[in-house]
Amino acid sequence: MEPALLLDAARSAQRDWATVPVTERLQFVRHARHALARAPVEFAGTVARAERSAADTLAMEVLPLLEAMRFLERRAARALRTRRADRSDRPLWLRGVTATIEPAPLGVVLVIAPGNYPLFIAGVQAVQALVAGNAVIVKPAPGERACLAALRGAFLLAGLPDALFQLTDDSVETASKLVAAGPDKILLTGSSATGRNVLRAAAETLTPTVMELSGNDVSIVLNGANPVRTAATISFAFALNASHTCIAPRRLFVERGVADAFIPALEERLAELAPMPVDARTRARLMPLLSAAASGGATWSVNFDTRAETSPPLLIKNAPDDAALHATDLFAPVLSLRVVDAWPEATHLANLQPHALGASVFGPRGEAAKVAAALDVGVVTINDAVVATADPRVPFGGKRQSGFGVTRGIEGLLELTYPKVTLDNRASFRPQLKRNSKRDEEKILASLVRLLHAGEHRRRSLRALLSAVVRKKKVVEPD
Repeated sequence: MEPALLLDAARSAQRDWATVPVTERLQFVRHARHALARAPVEFAGTVARAERSAADTLAMEVLPLLEAMRFLERRAARALRTRRADRSDRPLWLRGVTATIEPAPLGVVLVIAPGNYPLFIAGVQAVQALVAGNAVIVKPAPGERACLAALRGAFLLAGLPDALFQLTDDSVETASKLVAAGPDKILLTGSSATGRNVLRAAAETLTPTVMELSGNDVSIVLNGANPVRTAATISFAFALNASHTCIAPRRLFVERGVADAFIPALEERLAELAPMPVDARTRARLMPLLSAAASGGATWSVNFDTRAETSPPLLIKNAPDDAALHATDLFAPVLSLRVVDAWPEATHLANLQPHALGASVFGPRGEAAKVAAALDVGVVTINDAVVATADPRVPFGGKRQSGFGVTRGIEGLLELTYPKVTLDNRASFRPQLKRNSKRDEEKILASLVRLLHAGEHRRRSLRALLSAVVRKKKVVEPD
């Protein structure tokens, strides 16, 4: 079906869906979650990533997705409630006016899915869009349509109208046509370069977007960190999903006092890892970056074969701080290490990087918390990396070239709504409708300003205002 027709069908279905109470929308989520959980291995098998085992997919995609769905079942109804503005903050001149704010659905949300976590990331975004009252169209990552078709099938079996959750083919051309057709919001998870292209196209229709873009994440190891456990954690996060993780550690700062114990432990862990796939495009991007870093004094202990489809982990030491390697988003098994005298140097260099998605800090909790506060990124983990970001309670998003807006958590749910405000004036006393001279209006308003905001002049201003408005006498300017 042509993108314009897809949008029309989705918009038509969404008008009715928006009137369905949130609690009823969540019934579809619950039924779909239960159905998927009854056959978890089969569901995991719909993800096509060849380098993964079923256990990996269950841990990285199926379980986090189902946890996110259950979180919505528990918390979404409260988050999407219409609220009344607090009367205690109501301006004096609006006495009698009530204000309500409703998180209203946007309409049709387009989700452009990534290839590294094709089920979890797009699945959470699609479910949040539906729970918020939108229709959703998902453009799957190349070769990864089956897993999202399984998710959609579970919703359709639960009774969801098919036009509310539509799945396209996986081509770039289809994505481009859908963006040009003008959905009501676009959620993109991808590289910084892809983000720029989608933003340019979305600008033509003024379509708002959430950009969940790549990172070049920093890890900081403090004096007092457990060197063996920290090395194991960083190695695990670095290798997770064959290093195809946007918040995997890529640049490592180690305080000098722990370096002698930590670096050998890390090298031992990295040496145990199997070579990881590196596609031809990434290899072509990586080679000039490595050459430039080497020219600046960087070294590494294993060879990078430009013709090989896999690579062992590359632990790069002594790369210049301004190396382009530190400013490039790559899905490749490359980790740059630098020893620093103290952590302020590390946070300063980290905050200069163009990407600002995530970071991790290892060490005593009090000191690590100070370091986390100094890092200018979207997500910081303390004494962990990557794994904690699957927490369904928290939003996920970055800054600068890592994008803007958030997905997941309550904040991600509210990203898929807009605040619809209703003001109801029940007051019979409306002095603004009276015919007063401009001079009288000036005196009344000046007295009102003094009454509300002039501190010690408030009492005299109140007498003047009452004299003018209530008793309809001439305003007497306070001394």
